[in-house]
Amino acid sequence: MTMRLADIAAHAGVSEATVSRVLNGKPGVAAGTRQAVLTTLDVLGYERPARLRSQRAGLIGLIVPELSNPIFPAFAQVIENALALSGYAAVLCTMTPGGIREDDYTELLLERGVAGIIFVNGEHADSQSDPSRYTRLIDRGLPIVLINGFRSEIRGPFISNDDTVSLEMAVAHLAALGHRRIGLAAGQSRFVPSIRKTEGFRRGMQEQLGATDVDDLIVNTLFTVEGGQAAAQELIDRGATAICCGSDIIAIGAIRGVRQRGLRVPEDVSVVGFDDSPMTAFLDPPLTTVRQPVREMGLAAVANLLEEIGGTRAPRAELLHRPELVVRRSTAPAPVAAASR
Repeated sequence: MTMRLADIAAHAGVSEATVSRVLNGKPGVAAGTRQAVLTTLDVLGYERPARLRSQRAGLIGLIVPELSNPIFPAFAQVIENALALSGYAAVLCTMTPGGIREDDYTELLLERGVAGIIFVNGEHADSQSDPSRYTRLIDRGLPIVLINGFRSEIRGPFISNDDTVSLEMAVAHLAALGHRRIGLAAGQSRFVPSIRKTEGFRRGMQEQLGATDVDDLIVNTLFTVEGGQAAAQELIDRGATAICCGSDIIAIGAIRGVRQRGLRVPEDVSVVGFDDSPMTAFLDPPLTTVRQPVREMGLAAVANLLEEIGGTRAPRAELLHRPELVVRRSTAPAPVAAASR
């Protein structure tokens, strides 16, 4: 069947010049318009040019670490909705311990002909992982966007929360409440977000309290309730009256650990979380936490990916989003005896 630009343009509601730009892979066409033209080709029965066939389904891969941590479903919801509004469907892939690996999911998505992939806190966030898995995708021309865990050796678009500033804000809040022995229950030390949070904690302790030797106040642990519980008890034994946590899940464990020591939150020990997961306002006590701007980050990731799909090169850099400290009832002035030390 001979392809008629006029028929395609009329059916898609665009100009023939726009149809020509889409068929030839030229930049300067909005992602929604480009998808409308490609869908019209399918509806009218025209064969897509070979270079565009992989986008037939309008599918985008979305790989997240897990769904048990509420922050990741929050990212998935924002990203899925934004993609749907642009005519794309997300293929959600989640990792579980001992389950399918990220690389296996990536191969599966490539076999299904996805138009691009968004990685949320994936293998790239592990400073010891091999970055070539992403370099190969970029070299083959697949649009990808990575959320959190910036690695300079991966030349792709990154969307990140400013983890360093996040912990500076948490320490400043606790110092203003009179706390002097402030601990950090960070995640595993090899992960980029944990590295950055630790850097922010050290900087905050120095700027707010003049403390330069804080190694004994930093505990690396798992991103689990049990990890937070063990870290909190270790920090309490070292004299901490306040604990900054690498995630809200760790903070929930920290509160449990405080109570198992026969202490109260926040009267004896203040706890600050990280993420502002949907359940944090309903904890007992409601959790003071650093809000990761999930909506803004998710929308930025989708916008960058659609630019790439549309033929416009997204910036090969890290776009940092500023967090917000949300003060609730898990933090309070330091106990009198501790504040006077």
